[in-house]
Amino acid sequence: MLNEEKSLGRITTSCSELDDILGGGISCKEVTEIGGVPGIGKTQLGIQLAVNVQIPMDYGGLQGKAVYIDTEGSFMVERALQIAEACLEDMHEYHGFLKRDLQACQVNMQPKDFLENIFYFRVCSYTEQIAVVNYLEKFISEHKDVKVVIIDSITFHFRQDFDDMALRTRLLGGMALKLMKLAKKHTLAVILLNQVTTKYTEGQYQLTLALGDSWSHACTNRVILYWNGNERY
Repeated sequence: MLNEEKSLGRITTSCSELDDILGGGISCKEVTEIGGVPGIGKTQLGIQLAVNVQIPMDYGGLQGKAVYIDTEGSFMVERALQIAEACLEDMHEYHGFLKRDLQACQVNMQPKDFLENIFYFRVCSYTEQIAVVNYLEKFISEHKDVKVVIIDSITFHFRQDFDDMALRTRLLGGMALKLMKLAKKHTLAVILLNQVTTKYTEGQYQLTLALGDSWSHACTNRVILYWNGNERY
């Protein structure tokens, strides 16, 4: 089991501290939930992972492609290009350290190429979101080099559009099951970006991920980003 886990591969977050917490990065065959307050950098992290999954195997990456499901309209092409440029610069530095031949990479990989390897879906309602998740099995069967599915954010439409809590729980449970099966069957990482809310516990307010414990069973890993003064944790 341990050897199998090591061989699955991980996607770096480009933050060594976060990678360490996650055991070396975002793992394939798992569902990872990342939550935080508005402005903390969840979308930027999602875009970063969509770029980093494309890092060639010679440079410690998975050399895969990404599916990015945008529920809030927050994906920014300009930011993705900036992150891709920074990723290429990091690869150049890595090459200098290892003294490897980077010529082929320089010829074949440009910032715009990273964008072409991100399959982008914009969804505007919970019904569209469910439809796209249902479609993923067929899509990934036809695009076997997809190594990460990112949903930004997983709960947005389910917080906005629902009065029937029982129905919401049922629909989210079904979606969670599909995403878990998808991750395991196709050896890819599923990343769910989520919003946070406050919960009153033991005499004090604490940050908790939106939809609370009813959603937690779907995720192998859960990370909450928060501010402490001017520092992000």
